[in-house]
Amino acid sequence: MRKMLELAELRSGELLYDLGSGDGRIIIMAAKEFGAHAVGIELREDLVQFTRKKIEELGLLDRVKVIHGDLMQADIHDADVVTLYLTTTANEKVAPKLERELRPGVRIVSFCFRMPGWEPAKTMNLETRTLYLYTLPPVKVR
Repeated sequence: MRKMLELAELRSGELLYDLGSGDGRIIIMAAKEFGAHAVGIELREDLVQFTRKKIEELGLLDRVKVIHGDLMQADIHDADVVTLYLTTTANEKVAPKLERELRPGVRIVSFCFRMPGWEPAKTMNLETRTLYLYTLPPVKVR
């Protein structure tokens, strides 16, 4: 998770959205270690409740929140960075939303799965996985 935030060059004060935030590891790390504000969007109520409890225990309520809902319905227009750990098919579905809602210069990091039709600005190879960094507007694959 740290490598995703490093690849995005997340800076203090920036706003990160994690789409499909799971147990909240990325949004908590973004706030604690990078000084960012972070919002997670998660469909599973049990994971949302777990994450909310952890955010409160860590005293991060002023910088981190998690929303129970569908990432396709979430308002993410104010993001500086978006992180994704979705399948290639899910990335394909979310790509038009990102293009439509996000402003130029927003950085998107996808764990393991490429954004179909987009050319990454950078990649980072880990032992068994690859991270993909995209910057809006995306460079389209020809």
